[in-house]
Amino acid sequence: MAYPKPKAVLLFGPPGAGKGTIGSMICAAGNHYHLSSGQIFRGLPPESKSGEAFYKYASKGNLVPDDVTVKIWWRYTKGLIDTNRFYPNQQLLLLDGIPRTAEQAKLISEYVDVIQIIVLQIHDENEVLRRISRRAKIEKRLDDADEAVIKNRLKEYKEKTRLVLDCYDKEIISYFNAEQTPMEVLRDVLVGCTHVLKQMPRLVPSDRRIVTEPPPPVAKGE
Repeated sequence: MAYPKPKAVLLFGPPGAGKGTIGSMICAAGNHYHLSSGQIFRGLPPESKSGEAFYKYASKGNLVPDDVTVKIWWRYTKGLIDTNRFYPNQQLLLLDGIPRTAEQAKLISEYVDVIQIIVLQIHDENEVLRRISRRAKIEKRLDDADEAVIKNRLKEYKEKTRLVLDCYDKEIISYFNAEQTPMEVLRDVLVGCTHVLKQMPRLVPSDRRIVTEPPPPVAKGE
């Protein structure tokens, strides 16, 4: 590996907890890089190498195996590094949506060092349903429109997240109340995790691209 092993902060939270919002706000404040697995998989061209691997399972309604998921994620992440979108020697990588299983947690350890875990908590299930229903209307996301599907995702999240968190030292796991406004959640996260989020330098090379640009699409053949 020609570059240092990226240091990662994991974002956990049920659907509707605001992981994308908080992740983007943290990165804007600290000049880190927020990467959502949904952002990767929803944009895969079916004809690309990664797309073929993903749709081989997804098109049949099957779960994508952990090793395939991690390979696709790392191929995309490495592309960010190679195209100067993410600088592992100067930025933290905030991961949202991966790892989702204990096996994925084991597999990604080959590629990144997890130094902090941020868990956004919403205990009121009705609040989760309200937020996701609103998101479905705004973003036209069909997967957010079915209440039965949402409840199943919540159940899966609770079951799988506990197993994933068990893979890590409890000292690096921080819990935050996500039933507040985004600004209040951001305040609490910045106060609670400043010791980690301030580790990387904020100054960047003058020729560096703005890191808030959309990530590059997965090229055909990848």
